[in-house]
Amino acid sequence: MQIQWYPGHMAKAKRMMQENIKLIDVVIELVDARIPLSSKNPDIEAMAGNKSRVILLNKYDMADPRHTSSWKEYFENKGYFVALVNSKSGNGIKQVKDIVNKACEEKIARNRRKGIMNRPVRAMVVGIPNVGKSTFINSLVGRASAKTGNKPGVTKGKQWIRLNKNIELLDTPGITWPKFEDQNIGIRLALIGSINDNIINTTDLSLELILFLDKHYPEVIENRYEIETPKGLEDLKSAAKVLELIAIKRGCLQKGGEPDLDRAANLLLEDFRSTRLGNITLEFPE
Repeated sequence: MQIQWYPGHMAKAKRMMQENIKLIDVVIELVDARIPLSSKNPDIEAMAGNKSRVILLNKYDMADPRHTSSWKEYFENKGYFVALVNSKSGNGIKQVKDIVNKACEEKIARNRRKGIMNRPVRAMVVGIPNVGKSTFINSLVGRASAKTGNKPGVTKGKQWIRLNKNIELLDTPGITWPKFEDQNIGIRLALIGSINDNIINTTDLSLELILFLDKHYPEVIENRYEIETPKGLEDLKSAAKVLELIAIKRGCLQKGGEPDLDRAANLLLEDFRSTRLGNITLEFPE
């Protein structure tokens, strides 16, 4: 399954971010706790250079906690300041200000030695589409400061937001990168809704999810749909048989009683994205 998505507005947004990075003290990158590495934009890594870095594992409430703690340790070992946050509920948001200040301790100390006092820390907030960046900023600031939506790409331009006298935030549009070298990355991004569903085959995407669940969460589909499925699925064809069982069980049928795989696929994807399948992480630290 081949997935690429890099519309023109993203290239424009990337250029804007490159122009503004010189104004920034720290880069706050939101990643999705279900796919922390696949949702981490390599272009941001190159752009940030030697800036202080904060990684926020957002939507951690949707991920498998057994693996979330491992991901936190993984990024900390690479020198990032890391926090778990849930932008919607506000869990973990209060600690972000302290983490940003800690990440900028050296910068603040250098400014003081130069006689520069009370200069606010400037943070750029970045992340892929649909990672919850605008919701995070709204929760952090405490008011509806940035437009939010459940479709990737709602934030179109940059926005400076004054958090308090010590921290200023530069909000940026969500961007992906021009080419996914590993197609598994594209599949994971599509599964969490960071790729526009209109440009992908959601039925094929659901088959990829079935194969993953069969390998790593083998009881999930049986428990959710009350069906008996074969184990050790080998390919998309065998996964399609499971999708047929889901379609029949949930009444996703065409005229004549044939299973409607498209409807069943959308049902499965929605159940995954809304955690009705449970807390699932799609990739694990090496």
